[in-house]
Amino acid sequence: MTLVLHQHPLSSFCWKAKIALYEMEVPFQLGAVNLQDEASRAAFYALWPMGKMPVLEDTAAGRAIPETSIIVEYVQARYAPSAGLIPADVDAALRVRLLDRVFDQYVMEPTSRIVAENFRGGEDPVGVAMADALLARSYDYLEAELAGRSWAAGDAFTLADCAAAPSLFYADKVLPFRGSHPVLGAYLGRLEARPSFARTLREAEPVMHMFPGRKAA
Repeated sequence: MTLVLHQHPLSSFCWKAKIALYEMEVPFQLGAVNLQDEASRAAFYALWPMGKMPVLEDTAAGRAIPETSIIVEYVQARYAPSAGLIPADVDAALRVRLLDRVFDQYVMEPTSRIVAENFRGGEDPVGVAMADALLARSYDYLEAELAGRSWAAGDAFTLADCAAAPSLFYADKVLPFRGSHPVLGAYLGRLEARPSFARTLREAEPVMHMFPGRKAA
């Protein structure tokens, strides 16, 4: 078995995949993607024409698997069936998948919109305000949803937590919530202390200065 995760060290979705792979204790290699380099970009697009990271290449099977949640399901099904990141129970699995979507679409997506606006020069205040409003609603929802739980979907660490860790880490940098949402803040603290995420953060330290955050008001 040779698994290669094609990724960028600051990408939240790449972090999500790495956390899951570390949790499953499945060996893998990192493949750096440089979209500014023509040869690297062409090789990556040959794996996945949509050009979004990460992509997991299973060289033994001759397959390239895109989309982070699908990567996690693929690895668990084939290489770590007892990992439990997606529960066997149908109802529990649906709850995990729902929260996975919440963190990806309603936390990471508006966070990415705010950061992207910084790159563009901050000329879309309406778009940024809409992203802030969506984040605020998500924080309120998650503050109530996670109350009384150790992890996102219950007592066990799952795919939902793999999605939550990078999403909340970056969201807290563009619209801080630890002071206003204590449940969510404490949950992020537990995520940061989790060995799989702590390792991911350490590995990103050399390039964290490149994260632009949001445009200063």
